[in-house]
Amino acid sequence: MNAAHAHPAGASALLTDLYQLTMAYGYWKAGKADQQAVFHLFFRKNPFQGGFTLAAGLADAIAYLRGFRFEKSELEYLATLNGRDSRPLFEPAFLDYLRELRFRCDVSAMPEGTVAFPQQPLLRIQGSILEAQLVETALLNIINFQSLIATKAARVCLAAQGDPIVEFGLRRAQGVNGAISASRAAFIGGCTGTSNVLAGKLFGIPVKGTHAHSWVMSFDNELEAFNSYADAMPNNCIFLVDTYDTLDGVRHAVEVGLRLRKQGHELAGIRLDSGDLAYLSIEARKILDDAGFRDALIVASNDLDEQIIASLKQQGAKINVWGVGTKLVTAYDQPALGGVYKLTAIRGPDGQWDHKVKLSEQAAKVTNPGILQVRRFRDTNGFIGDALYDTSLPSQGPMAIVDPLDATRRKHFPPDAQSEDLLVPVLRQGELVGDLPELEAIQTHARQQLAMLNTGVKRFTNPHQYPAGLELGLHELKTKLILQARGEM
Repeated sequence: MNAAHAHPAGASALLTDLYQLTMAYGYWKAGKADQQAVFHLFFRKNPFQGGFTLAAGLADAIAYLRGFRFEKSELEYLATLNGRDSRPLFEPAFLDYLRELRFRCDVSAMPEGTVAFPQQPLLRIQGSILEAQLVETALLNIINFQSLIATKAARVCLAAQGDPIVEFGLRRAQGVNGAISASRAAFIGGCTGTSNVLAGKLFGIPVKGTHAHSWVMSFDNELEAFNSYADAMPNNCIFLVDTYDTLDGVRHAVEVGLRLRKQGHELAGIRLDSGDLAYLSIEARKILDDAGFRDALIVASNDLDEQIIASLKQQGAKINVWGVGTKLVTAYDQPALGGVYKLTAIRGPDGQWDHKVKLSEQAAKVTNPGILQVRRFRDTNGFIGDALYDTSLPSQGPMAIVDPLDATRRKHFPPDAQSEDLLVPVLRQGELVGDLPELEAIQTHARQQLAMLNTGVKRFTNPHQYPAGLELGLHELKTKLILQARGEM
């Protein structure tokens, strides 16, 4: 599989909000285009009222940045834009500047499949303020969506307790690009396959599927339909059994399965797509087992999500494979990850970094200043906490963290605790540092990351809050900058 497959579909330099271009023009006019700045991309709240988020979308983001350029037709379009006085919004010299522009910033990022928590940067962009500003919208579009879907997929897989999950969502996805990105992200989150054939070609994801109700309805009866399908594809027989009477459908599948066995083939299984899936799967299992098809799979679909799968598991459903579509690829119960992209430092004329903080009446929206890094601590049982720190502020002694929303809540890490920094170099001056991992390796990394999380963090209802906070020195710097900005120092 090639994780850095291609430039994301439709990802031109115009995949941005107009205000990114007007700011870029302003930087250029003010002589600030090359001023060095640092931006961080992060989110403020875990999705689905959950306890974690899976980082995803980095390969597509890097493909976008490496291919970033303004084509002739795009510049011609920008030349047609007018301001309120009906004069051109951008002068020709600026458009000439954009014609030669390439992305040459440094990018550090959490590897895809890494578990992340609120306020932690998934990406850090350092370089020309004009370049870093121009790519904000596209990066948020790519990272927000794929991280959201990867997280949803991980939750679905947790609910399935090791049973395979196949992503079935192409027909209900939010457009073509959404479908392709969702298939990729769902695989990162733990899905074993997809119905999406184009995603299979692009990413090497195993593709799965047999037939629909229309196949059965096109014949005079169900048994004839199953027999004809078995004749056509004896090595791919999972029969959809609920077109008419579900349990009669299972019996018909058994009848065809016995014929297949005589011909040297084996009934792969049946699929249930409606009705009481717990009851029907239990009864279907009895029919299959009594007929000697103990290895035949029972695949279930029908608007499944993590809550429904968990409930069916508790009811003793005899389902081996889960096909999850609409509620996975649309992140049905939360349509967006609220990721943001904020300026946190800018280099002054003296060459020193000037830390920046954005204030808000809402504590969660006050940004963290500096050139940030995340250090994750672990013991023999798994992850024990994360410290968000400023790379320009060396920590004195063992690290301690402060809850960003409650300064009285603090945690000290043992001096001998193992740790690693999560943001790793990906681009330096726009050039790729090493190879991006293959998609299977990303999925494996995600699985390993989730295994290191306390089970309380992964539960669906009132999950335990993972210890993730500001390193003490960063907390003190942030407090000082807030007070200064408010005129209280």
